[in-house]
Amino acid sequence: MSFVAKRGRGRAAGLRPVLGSPFQILLLLCSFALAGYAGVRLLAGDWFGVALWFVGAALLHDLVLLPLYTVADRAVVRGLGAAGRRSRVMYVRVPAAFSGLLLLVWLPLISGRVDRRYRSVAGLSAEGFLARWLLITAVLFGVSALLLALRSRRSTTNRRAPDVH
Repeated sequence: MSFVAKRGRGRAAGLRPVLGSPFQILLLLCSFALAGYAGVRLLAGDWFGVALWFVGAALLHDLVLLPLYTVADRAVVRGLGAAGRRSRVMYVRVPAAFSGLLLLVWLPLISGRVDRRYRSVAGLSAEGFLARWLLITAVLFGVSALLLALRSRRSTTNRRAPDVH
């Protein structure tokens, strides 16, 4: 829920909640009900295992992954140079984030560790997922590099344009 200041009464008047339209409130209540139902169904079988998995995933993210990608991001920022070039960091962050997300989702198939199980369930081979992920990653970074080159060329062209007055 967000808050806005009351108008015309200064800072002492405080904040009032912004509730939204009745449709938004109904949609929010439905999403809470669906999430609650899914949580009850998920925890019905092996609630301890599911809770342990969530706690383990949170700890793995907060204690291992977050420091790793923070260090990698700082290295990219330093590698790209001075403050004038900090806008170029997004041309590395975005494809890296998409590539990391794809790796996270498809890691069992990319690593090839579930080939027999995957073949029995899906009827397809798990071969080629690593090559496809690498190709998608290369395309993401290639498109990002192309956009950066076009942006850089446009900015240098605009700087060189004579001022006609």
